[in-house]
Amino acid sequence: MSRSEPDPARPQTALTRVWVRSHFLLAPAGVPRWPIALQAALSMFLPLALFTLLGQPGAGMMAASGAFTAIYLVGVTPALRIRLLPVIGLAILACAGIGALLAPFPVSAAIGLVVIAILAAALHYGFRLGPPGPVFFVLVYGLSTHLTGLVGGHRLVDPLVFLGALAAGVVIAYAVAVAAFLIRRMRGRGTSGGATQIARIPRLDRDARALLLRVALVAVVGTLLSMLFVDPQRAYWTVCAGLAVIGVNVGRRVAFIRGSQRFVGTVVGAGLFALLAFIPIPVLVLPFLLGGLQFAIEIFVVRNYALALVFITPLVLFIISSAAGPGGGLPLGLILERVVDTLIGAVLGAASGLVHPRSAGRATR
Repeated sequence: MSRSEPDPARPQTALTRVWVRSHFLLAPAGVPRWPIALQAALSMFLPLALFTLLGQPGAGMMAASGAFTAIYLVGVTPALRIRLLPVIGLAILACAGIGALLAPFPVSAAIGLVVIAILAAALHYGFRLGPPGPVFFVLVYGLSTHLTGLVGGHRLVDPLVFLGALAAGVVIAYAVAVAAFLIRRMRGRGTSGGATQIARIPRLDRDARALLLRVALVAVVGTLLSMLFVDPQRAYWTVCAGLAVIGVNVGRRVAFIRGSQRFVGTVVGAGLFALLAFIPIPVLVLPFLLGGLQFAIEIFVVRNYALALVFITPLVLFIISSAAGPGGGLPLGLILERVVDTLIGAVLGAASGLVHPRSAGRATR
């Protein structure tokens, strides 16, 4: 081959190099992440610590799910974030309420999973809310159906207990955001600086329509595969794994890389959970452990998605296994289940990237 002729192997080699490096390198964060990481950590720590001190650590785990409110709208101005976060919190509670309502009916719960995923994605992309995408609305719906489902003809967790604890967690997360806003204003930092522009009227442009189509495909196919071949109660994890791959990103290469990162990070994170699950952790230490995991997630999620998944996986598995009580499942069983579900979801999420043209965008989170 002459020097003037292109080497067809070079693009493939370069792509492979990018793929391998994406699992290990830390990308620049752009802006300091510790303020939002601290808010998220406190939103996780405070409700869990409060309920634990009251002798209800299981309810504390349910309340800790409300901390997901704190990771939304981090790119808008602080003042706008304070106005809109209650809407996010109400949407999370609505998803949980629908999940609790449909939990005793597996087919209805599966249909609800698909509808919630598509509706949450349509509103999220239509209003351009930015990272982390619609995945946590779907996750809360899935947690609700899982924790309040029927076991032996009885609810595993009383729906009112779950919704009440979750509402307390949402309120605490919002209070933490308000406190951070007031501290910022008292220190003279103002209320400007947000880069994300929220749409006043939802509108789906070409990229948003492609993302919504991907969500619909992952939700439908992932739910059907779980219903037919795996476990209907675990369909939400498969769908969430796929939605986490999609995020708010556009592009085939991004979908492939994030799918791989999702699986690798989850496998390592499941191993971390296995290690921690067999250590006799005092109940009063759990708030610090989960708060630390949440802090690490927000520090690394924009820098290395695979590394963030190492912390996300044990966090969610702790919430599921601890909130459900003794009947919630053995750690080893949870680990194997989540690895299988994540593999299916990550493959679906990555494959859905074929919806985009080859030249479509890049990752943002």
